[in-house]
Amino acid sequence: MIFLKWVIRPYLYIQFFFQKFTLQGAFGKEQAVVIKTPYEKTGNNVKDGLFRNHVKQFHESSCSVASIAAVVNTLLERQGPLNEVPLTQQDLLEKVKTAHWKERMSDTGYKGRRGLPLHTLGQVTESCLDAYNISYQLVETVQTSGDPVKSEKIKHLLRKRLEQFETKGDCLIISHFDQGSFLPELHIPHISPVGGFDPVSERVTLLDVDSSQAFPYQVSFDTFYKGLSSNYNPIFRLFGYGEGGYVFIQV
Repeated sequence: MIFLKWVIRPYLYIQFFFQKFTLQGAFGKEQAVVIKTPYEKTGNNVKDGLFRNHVKQFHESSCSVASIAAVVNTLLERQGPLNEVPLTQQDLLEKVKTAHWKERMSDTGYKGRRGLPLHTLGQVTESCLDAYNISYQLVETVQTSGDPVKSEKIKHLLRKRLEQFETKGDCLIISHFDQGSFLPELHIPHISPVGGFDPVSERVTLLDVDSSQAFPYQVSFDTFYKGLSSNYNPIFRLFGYGEGGYVFIQV
C-alpha cells in the first residue's frame, strides 16, 4: 500500500494533469454526458431494478461490492417478493468468502491487494448469485482487447448483449474499466454496472458507484469499449490487473 501511495499515485497524477493541459482523453471530445433528469421507469424490470438498487461504494476500493449489491438486489426482487431485500454491502462481504473478498476491502487488503481484478470479479459475482440461490443461465467473464483484429468479434458480441439488456431485460453487465477513459479522473481500474444502451445513438449508460459521481452518465459505444480494453498501467499488473472487460449475467 505504501508502494501505491508513493510510486503509482504520483505517476497517475502526472498523467492526469498532462491530459487536462492538452485536452486529451476525458478532457477532450470523448467527455461523458451526465444525466441529471430523474429516471423514469421503462417496464424493463432489470433496468428499473438497477436504478432502484443503485448504491455508492463505501471506500475507494469497494466498487465491486456496490456493483454486485445492485445486481444481487435487482435479481432477488425479480425472483419474487418473499426475498428479503435490499441486502447491504456488508451482508455480501460477511456471506461470500470467495477470493478473500472481505479482506480485500479492508484498509490493508489481502496480502497487500485491494479491489478485484476482472476474472476475480467474475468468480465473486457467481459466488454471490449461488449464495443467495439466484437462478441464472450463464455467468461469463469477458476480457476485452485493444487489438483491432481480436476486438472485432468481442465488440460485436458486446453490442448485441447491450441491446439484449436494453430490449429484453434478461441479462446484466458489470463493467471493469479504466475510469479515466470516461471521466476526468485518474486512470485506475474501476467497476460499475451498465444501466442502459441506446441502439440508435449507441450510447452506453453507466451507473457509476463512485461516491463522487452524483449522477449516471453516458459514453459512446467506442469510448465504452476503449475504457473496457484499456491496457492498465504495467504497475497495476503486479497486482493482477491486466486489460479490463465485463461480467455478463444471463438470467
